[in-house]
Amino acid sequence: MANQVSGSLSERTFQYQDNLPALPVPSLEGSLSKYLNAVRPFASNQEYQATVETVRKFEYGVGPVLHEKLLQRARDKRNWLEEWWLDSAYLELRIPSQLNVNFGGPAPYLEHCWPPREGTQLQRTSVGMWHTLQYWDLIRTERLAPQKAGNIAFDMDQFRMLFCTCKVPGTNKDTILNYFKTECEGPCPSHVVVMCRGRIFSFDTLCDGQILTPPELLRQLSYVKERCESEPEGDGVAALTSEERTCWAKARDYLISIDPANKTILEIIQSSLFVLSLDDAKPYATPENYTPMTLEALTGDPTIRWGDKSYNSISFSDGTFGSNCDHAPYDAMVLVSMCYFVDQRLKATDGEWKGSDTVRAMPLPEELVFTVDDKVRSDISLAKHHYLETTQDLQVACYAFTSFGKDAIKQRKLHPDTFVQLAMQLAYYRMHGRPGSCYETAMTRRFYHGRTETMRPCTQEAVSWCRAMLDPTCSVDAKRKALLVAVNTHNKLMAEAQNCNGFDRHLLGLYLIAKEEGLPTPDLFMDPLYAKSGGGGNFVLSSSLVGYTTVLGAVAPMVRHGYGFFYRIRDDRIVASITAWKSDPQTNAESLFQNLRSSLRDVLQLASSWSSSQL
Repeated sequence: MANQVSGSLSERTFQYQDNLPALPVPSLEGSLSKYLNAVRPFASNQEYQATVETVRKFEYGVGPVLHEKLLQRARDKRNWLEEWWLDSAYLELRIPSQLNVNFGGPAPYLEHCWPPREGTQLQRTSVGMWHTLQYWDLIRTERLAPQKAGNIAFDMDQFRMLFCTCKVPGTNKDTILNYFKTECEGPCPSHVVVMCRGRIFSFDTLCDGQILTPPELLRQLSYVKERCESEPEGDGVAALTSEERTCWAKARDYLISIDPANKTILEIIQSSLFVLSLDDAKPYATPENYTPMTLEALTGDPTIRWGDKSYNSISFSDGTFGSNCDHAPYDAMVLVSMCYFVDQRLKATDGEWKGSDTVRAMPLPEELVFTVDDKVRSDISLAKHHYLETTQDLQVACYAFTSFGKDAIKQRKLHPDTFVQLAMQLAYYRMHGRPGSCYETAMTRRFYHGRTETMRPCTQEAVSWCRAMLDPTCSVDAKRKALLVAVNTHNKLMAEAQNCNGFDRHLLGLYLIAKEEGLPTPDLFMDPLYAKSGGGGNFVLSSSLVGYTTVLGAVAPMVRHGYGFFYRIRDDRIVASITAWKSDPQTNAESLFQNLRSSLRDVLQLASSWSSSQL
């Protein structure tokens, strides 16, 4: 990711798309075997035997029939999962997506050139915005280097969704509108939307075909800020996007019905490159403590974020930054790539603009004013009330663990991600006295339009190791041996998941085939251990490595009694963002982080003297 600009015009951003292999379907026998292994840590012997019998009936009953239908679908589609995953994981959900589904977090710039400082908001925003527009231009002109693992090209389709993309609510199911086009494909929207104090403005980021310079962007942003500071606050229509999906869909339809001009404004917002939020908040942040900034990015003012937008860039009044993004059109690695690009460009220039200060003649930003009535105002008020109730329940702990990082872990011949995942399992086990069903993101982008597979880190081997670690009678050597077994199991399962040999997406496909065919829901999916082990989106720990850069994000927990757990790994530190719901009496994000700190140290100490025979 260090060099994201293609060094050769012969290697274009999307050039490998047509050659990527189709998404495969795992074997039925293999998936069911993996499933039984995954549920074992959460079952008594009696419960496990009952599930074995349920799986056996499925394997020799309706399972092969559904599997054959799935294979037929895979023969007709290069990615048999794509449409299903988008619908079931995102578009059919009715819960408010702005807090429950979206991801967000702090911008990394304060680690070098941009610590918090009053009076710098607009100048810094204009510089960061200029670098963001350069990234858009790289994708539009297909000069962004295709991502690869060695010689294996990754699918780049999600990068089309970063800009000019928006989700639109529906009564039963949402849709995604993408207005982005490459230069070869035709004209692409080039305007941005700026939100400030409940008001909405828009301006074009091009003048005579050239991207506005930071001084020119500063002029446009200053105009918006001055207007908003000297005039009354706006109606805050954007707050409607934080509402339950069907409620928002009905409110949106009503908004359009009272004035056709409202539909035009909605289309301007939907097609914009991204939304820039000029936020009055001043979230305290240091390179060791990102908690207030992460919380503000996830739960801040709903009147200045468009919750359905693929990218909301948040500019705080103390000169720091965050983001809030709809998860439906792309996964976090897209935003990580873009934010790291901006971060490194800022670092290289000390956060300064070193070009011309000339400002060309151009139209001032246009304010977009919705026509509203008492019903719309009531809808906005209710949406803000619901949003505030939920956001006050979210607890965030986002800190840097600075005792060691990737370098020390690799010296012990361990994969850094596996290391952190097992430490997380130990931290949860210590805190709650039981194993925690866990989802870890496994990327499947080596396949056409591949997104993710579930890797389940809470293996029987990991649980056995956790128990050994908490057993005062267990020898250090026995603990080391148990750790090595857990490490090897984790690495094997992750490699299989990345190669589409996991089982969760396969089981989802079988479930949806039965649903589409009008068949009864197979007993496999009604079995108590299915949900108890995390199936159906019931994972207690929802985790993801967001990479080895300066960029970090956060998500809300999947379940009320669970945790969201995102982390990044640097040479000298591990930064984790943990979320929990305050209303659950058993969970506590701060406590889990403190347990993580202890567990990370314990794992490193345990791995400090591997014998050659163990490795």
